Amino acid sequence: MSASLGRSSASFEETFVLIVRLIADPATLEDNLAKASAMLAEKGWPVAGAGMLEFCSHVLQIELATGAADAVRAILDQCFAPSDLLMSDRPFEIPRLFVSDMDSTMIGQECIDELADFAGLKPQIAAITERAMQGELDFESALRERVMLLRDLDEAAIHECLADRIVPMPGARTLVATLKAHGCLSVLVTGGFHQFADPVAGQLGFERVVGNRLGIDGGKLTGGLVGAITDSSVKKRVLLEEAAAIGEGAVSLATGDGANDIPMLVEATYGIAYRAKPKARAAANGWIDRGDLTAVLDLLGIARERWVTE
Repeated sequence: MSASLGRSSASFEETFVLIVRLIADPATLEDNLAKASAMLAEKGWPVAGAGMLEFCSHVLQIELATGAADAVRAILDQCFAPSDLLMSDRPFEIPRLFVSDMDSTMIGQECIDELADFAGLKPQIAAITERAMQGELDFESALRERVMLLRDLDEAAIHECLADRIVPMPGARTLVATLKAHGCLSVLVTGGFHQFADPVAGQLGFERVVGNRLGIDGGKLTGGLVGAITDSSVKKRVLLEEAAAIGEGAVSLATGDGANDIPMLVEATYGIAYRAKPKARAAANGWIDRGDLTAVLDLLGIARERWVTE
């Protein structure tokens, strides 16, 4: 890349209304920046500053003094895809609170779909899961329908599934551990089940878990759930309550991939859609389409020497 692109000091002047950080193909980054700058200028939103972060030299920072956020992100998405991106209307800060979805975000699987495989019902249940994640079905009714299909499955299937099939997403441990080392509280909030989420949280370092609980009687699944449903409204409420407990103005981060995550992604200071369904991606102010979960740390501007790795 040409040195003409320069470096960014990561300052945020009062005249800036949008600041964007993104990671994209370095081989085409400068050409794509020129293309994006021209498209933004045509809208009347000239780029006020652009450069690579000094402390994360592969992260491009773009600053705009004017512009509509949705239109700006659409232009940047068009020019740089696939990319990892985060947009803000304020100076970037390390969050004090991190709230995340679990299935297909912190782990690479949908637990209910994997559990269904033990009952010989994976195709049927996975189809319902996909429609729910796309926002095509009511979450609670879709959840209860799938859980009922698992009635009489042996409880041992949960333990076998956890041991053999549930794998953390690349970068998940480093993300949680690094945020914790920088004073951030991490909460796992899932529409899935405590029977999976509790061990996953322990493995990854989350400090609190909120989720649903499968009914079990006599060593077999009852086909029902115990207690209230954790749905999109609960995810949002957990984020708001935890942020309020930290204190006014607490900076929050949320990650998720499906329609059930949209309210918390919208409410968070930084809502990042991870390899997400279209509706969730469109609602967030950031996305990870290119890298693993450690890209979140890059976009927040946490230098790699400050990461906590295994």
